[in-house]
Amino acid sequence: MINIVEIFKEIAKSTGKSIEIILVGAQALPYYGVKARATMDIDAEIVRGDLEEVYFELKKRGFESDLSENISGWSVISLPKGYRDRAITIYQDDQLKVSVLNLYDFIIMKLRRGTEQDLEDCLNVALANRLSVEELDRYFEDAISNSIKDTAIFNFRLIYNHFRQALMELLSQKSERTPDPTQG
Repeated sequence: MINIVEIFKEIAKSTGKSIEIILVGAQALPYYGVKARATMDIDAEIVRGDLEEVYFELKKRGFESDLSENISGWSVISLPKGYRDRAITIYQDDQLKVSVLNLYDFIIMKLRRGTEQDLEDCLNVALANRLSVEELDRYFEDAISNSIKDTAIFNFRLIYNHFRQALMELLSQKSERTPDPTQG
């Protein structure tokens, strides 16, 4: 498993510049209590730092990366407003701050692309953290209402509904297997 914090510490030290990032891809999974899957790419928003310099420093270390100053712009579907403010700091020192999206923003982020791997990641995160489906619905509606009107919204709705149905089925199966402590 990649130690993402150590990699960015090295980059901050070697460049002598402060860096602040929000991890958004599979590298963030362990911070949500989900087993990391094999991936050598790093997806992140560069909040502070020289994006091009960070990109080439990662490349020198053998990592592919998808970096942006605005991850909300990676899709026609916007992230819910305030995602940066809700990001959870996982490491901070004088030169480096590493955060991950909050759980709900992460799921919206992944569902915007909506591959089978994204759906699996989202289900694992939702189940590991017992997310509220109602709260997730609010994040979904926020993303839709902040997005430009585009046919991509129709596809996003389909992906979200497919994810939501799969999540509800898994939650239902889980509750059926959990004994009721009030029953003797």
